[in-house]
Amino acid sequence: MKRFALIGAAGYIAPRHMRAIKDTGNELVLAYDINDSVGIIDSLSPQSEFFTEFERFIERGWQLKREKSAALDYVSVCSPNYLHHAHIAAGLRLDSDVICEKPLVPTPEVLDELALVERETGRRVYNILQLRHHQAILDLKDKVVRLARDGKYDVELTYITSRGKWYMESWKGDPRKSYGVATNIGVHFFDMLHFIFGKLQRNVVHFSDACKAAGYLEYENARVRWFLSIDALDLPDSVKGKKPTYRSITVDGVEMEFSEGFTDLHTVSYQEILAGRGYGIEDARHCVETVSVIRSAAPVVPRNDEGHPLLESLA
Repeated sequence: MKRFALIGAAGYIAPRHMRAIKDTGNELVLAYDINDSVGIIDSLSPQSEFFTEFERFIERGWQLKREKSAALDYVSVCSPNYLHHAHIAAGLRLDSDVICEKPLVPTPEVLDELALVERETGRRVYNILQLRHHQAILDLKDKVVRLARDGKYDVELTYITSRGKWYMESWKGDPRKSYGVATNIGVHFFDMLHFIFGKLQRNVVHFSDACKAAGYLEYENARVRWFLSIDALDLPDSVKGKKPTYRSITVDGVEMEFSEGFTDLHTVSYQEILAGRGYGIEDARHCVETVSVIRSAAPVVPRNDEGHPLLESLA
């Protein structure tokens, strides 16, 4: 049984990590968040210690480190994006491996800094890249590898996940903390595209504001038009009033269904990490580079057929 600590216990994604820790037969012994709305701990790990001050959390981690049988094996990081770097480094320096939510960090330069802390501590950082474990994604990757055709696939990615007014009032609506909508809701999709279609060759942004972004990506094996949004008005008519989220990927005009099967992917990710098959810093580098370019790129007018169809609604 491995001993876990969790940073960001009151966040949206934290219960999935708590469940993954429990379902893999391990123990959450220490948790931290500046907010105290963490009653979910009672149903998953009622014996866990909890702190609302980071200094007390870290001190407790150091105390546990003194006794080998009590020391932390892993620290899971579910905190706001802009704190990932500091919290990962703190976990490594507790002599623990670290499992962190996406996006791992904002830029390749910060990845290099984390790699340095890995070498200093002899510990590892793992990123939750859950779509790499989705069966529909694995099947498509297998198809692309098997067919090895000459031309590139034409891909259209659309992800609309409705968010209320609270979003812009939270850290997620502050680009200094979330790094913007393309990074916050899109980084794992960009990782998925790289995972399936190979290295990125071209990255163009067509639209970007606080609520949505769109652009064009060209990979070794695919030409991708993408659109990401947190605006419910962008939902297709067939979905409005029925579901708050719309995910769609079409490959050569054929839609690939992957709306289902997301629930247990964090548990699968933990199983893989615990078995020594987790995704580390270099696995995350490609998608970190992709979103870093998207954040800094000036939007341009689409050329030829590179614009996503939903761009017309933004004119």
